[in-house]
Amino acid sequence: MTQALVLAAGLGSRIRSVAGDLPKPLMPFAGEPILAGNLRWLADSGVTDVWINLHYGAEAIRQTIGDGSALGLSVRYVFEPTLLGTAGALGNIRQQVRGPIFVVYGDSVVRCNLAALAARHHARAAEVTIALFDRERHAHTGIAGGRVKLGQDGAVNGFVEGAGDDNAHPLVNAGLYCLNPSVLDLIPPGFSDFGRDIFPAMLSAGRRLDGLIMEAGGFCLGLDTPESHAVGAALLEQGRLVL
Repeated sequence: MTQALVLAAGLGSRIRSVAGDLPKPLMPFAGEPILAGNLRWLADSGVTDVWINLHYGAEAIRQTIGDGSALGLSVRYVFEPTLLGTAGALGNIRQQVRGPIFVVYGDSVVRCNLAALAARHHARAAEVTIALFDRERHAHTGIAGGRVKLGQDGAVNGFVEGAGDDNAHPLVNAGLYCLNPSVLDLIPPGFSDFGRDIFPAMLSAGRRLDGLIMEAGGFCLGLDTPESHAVGAALLEQGRLVL
């Protein structure tokens, strides 16, 4: 799997006291902008072609990342005058999607074995495979996607609203997906969100939505607030993360 969409259009309103005028994907983490580190990880994992959606701070992101050649990537940008949401951003480049594609959040720090995620996606013939982390076993900052119910066969059975019982539902959507182009028929023009709109629609339609718990050593750092950013920085300083 060599294509990826990196989501970098968010406003980052909750982290503004730390980020200042910087768009959140350009906030420093581990000595480089979050987005640059994520792109480097994708390149090291075999990705060659990346689309980045833009809105707030678009020009700053373009100037910092450029065409991606310094990272071994071909990077193209898609500006959104009006935010389209996580799924709408993929729908916006539907004509460019040649095959299975990763979707990655550009302003959080997730690390896991992308090759294993892609292999599982192909082996199970799923339309979408969601990377999951276990709140009890993987490093995290307490900021991430919704809780996920996973069957013994690896199929996603449902989503849990709110925190609920951590022990009963410890698996969390890490905001990293493998998707087949077939899922594009569920993404309408305009705004839509994977977690709120597309994944529930897939379950309702009986379409194959899988989850894969990331390996030991994987982690998911949502950096949406000053508090979560401080937790992520502390985990890094303590040597509990390997980027």
